[in-house]
Amino acid sequence: MSNHEPYAGYLFVYFTDDEGEGGGEEIYFALSKGNDPLHWRELNGGKPVLVSQLGEKGVRDPFLIRSPQGDKFFLLGTDLKAHGTGDWHRAVNEGSRSILVWESHDLIHWSEQRRVEIAPPEAGCAWAPEAIYDADSGQYWVYWASMLGDQESEGGKGLYHRILAARTKDFVHFTEPEVYIDYGHSVIDTTMIQANGKLYRFSKGEGSSAVFQESGDSLYSQSFTLVCDNIGQQWMKRGEGPLVFKSNVENKWYLFIDEYGFRGYIPLVTTDLDSGVWTMPTEYALPAKPRHGSVLPVTRSEYERLLADKFQSG
Repeated sequence: MSNHEPYAGYLFVYFTDDEGEGGGEEIYFALSKGNDPLHWRELNGGKPVLVSQLGEKGVRDPFLIRSPQGDKFFLLGTDLKAHGTGDWHRAVNEGSRSILVWESHDLIHWSEQRRVEIAPPEAGCAWAPEAIYDADSGQYWVYWASMLGDQESEGGKGLYHRILAARTKDFVHFTEPEVYIDYGHSVIDTTMIQANGKLYRFSKGEGSSAVFQESGDSLYSQSFTLVCDNIGQQWMKRGEGPLVFKSNVENKWYLFIDEYGFRGYIPLVTTDLDSGVWTMPTEYALPAKPRHGSVLPVTRSEYERLLADKFQSG
């Protein structure tokens, strides 16, 4: 890919959690209609593009990142199959400590998946892995939510989700995990975007059933400032799994929030990340039942390849 090739659209990767249809815990793709991220066409005939054959044999919360050179893609996912069990206590406290990884050079041909143990032995799970490239270290900063702590302490209040992080250059070998966000209560589903010389974080906090936004100077900031909380609650019953991305063509940012158990993703938009003011478009057409995923800008040549719909994996 030429770094000078302009973006022509967006690729949306997600799962559907469509348990009633006997599926959903696989990875689905949709392509925007040009540079309009409010209107989408489902790819692969609405069938999953990638299916997990490892670990729990379910994949949720897919996240797609492009290498800084622009010529390689890594797709991460949660190793979790919740369908058929409904046992969230197990998923939280005794779930997989591994993440799932696929690689591609063109978004069409995908490697065999691999399963990488990333959370520490005392963790109860490893949920919603994401990555951001840290140019200062020349490595990817991978972060996810893990249940940690002592059920016996403080009447069980010592047991909650923290956001952990590790570094990697290849998504094969990772540094020892470290605690990245610990607010003394559960925080999950953190996602980040760099803009305006800052780092903006969006997460779901405990008890609020809503997403909050923070800003800091960098990945390594010792303190982040709360920009706003309960984002979009006037339009949805509850929210999690935020994803955020910048418009390809204007000074605008999109935040999709997953109204889990109801509609799935709902889009919000702002022209000022520092304002904390998000509005909901009056008209949009997302794929059917999209749940926690990510959106990646794609070039014209990538867009045309995706439109041809000839995926291969393994």
